[in-house]
Amino acid sequence: MKRVVPLEEAHEEALFGAKAVGLGQAIRDGLPVPPGFALSGDIVEAVASGETRATQEVVKRVRPLGGPLAVRSSAVDEDGASASFAGQHLTLLNVRTADDVSAALNKVWWSANSDSAITYRQKIGRFTRPSVGVVVQALLDPEAAGVMFTTNPVTGDDERVIEAAWGLGEAVVAALVIPDNFRIDRQGNVLERIPGYKKIAVRRAAEGGTIEDPLPPHLVEALSLNDDHLRQLHELASRCEVIYGPGRDIEWALSDGKIFLLQCRAITKAGA
Repeated sequence: MKRVVPLEEAHEEALFGAKAVGLGQAIRDGLPVPPGFALSGDIVEAVASGETRATQEVVKRVRPLGGPLAVRSSAVDEDGASASFAGQHLTLLNVRTADDVSAALNKVWWSANSDSAITYRQKIGRFTRPSVGVVVQALLDPEAAGVMFTTNPVTGDDERVIEAAWGLGEAVVAALVIPDNFRIDRQGNVLERIPGYKKIAVRRAAEGGTIEDPLPPHLVEALSLNDDHLRQLHELASRCEVIYGPGRDIEWALSDGKIFLLQCRAITKAGA
């Protein structure tokens, strides 16, 4: 079924993938999520195959988002507790306009059907072709971003662990910097703040895509989050655990002083 729906109307994982449905649930529960659309796997495949009608439908539906945009894979079986497909399925940031989305969808679809992605699927016992749903969202221009675990992923302790850096979260996810590290207890008390070493920030490039922007010396070891930001993150963690259950791996961004949820999935088991 070829469908494009606002994220808040995405209910069926078999059509849109867990990432899209999870973000839709977050919006329905009032969490701060950038606006966007969920694209079903078959319409993404149709666009990747060059079907004009499907491409026109996608462009028409996502155009109200304006630009720039984030185009994220939401394959039907990714982002589970046993396998995250991290690094296998593309996310494209700073896609300039709706007219550029079809090319981005083509790249995302092929990334999920690449030799490395198929080999990964076979390694974890999945031998069917992926259904590659996609999320298209308005792209923020964050002051800082990163990841948060609602329980310590290393020790298992009942505490929040936050990694943060200036700019887009890809600096943290792709390990381009040593991020700031924070630990918060269940009551929201900050247990530890360790400044990282952040020589660059990933930012939006004028021509599309991203750049690694060198930071001035005074920001390299400066903490990227203050007490109010940590309070907001602690509240987000608590609400995500109520909605999705314990043990969450959250991607977030700080824009205009407000924390936004970009993704929430189960903490992946070691080695997956």
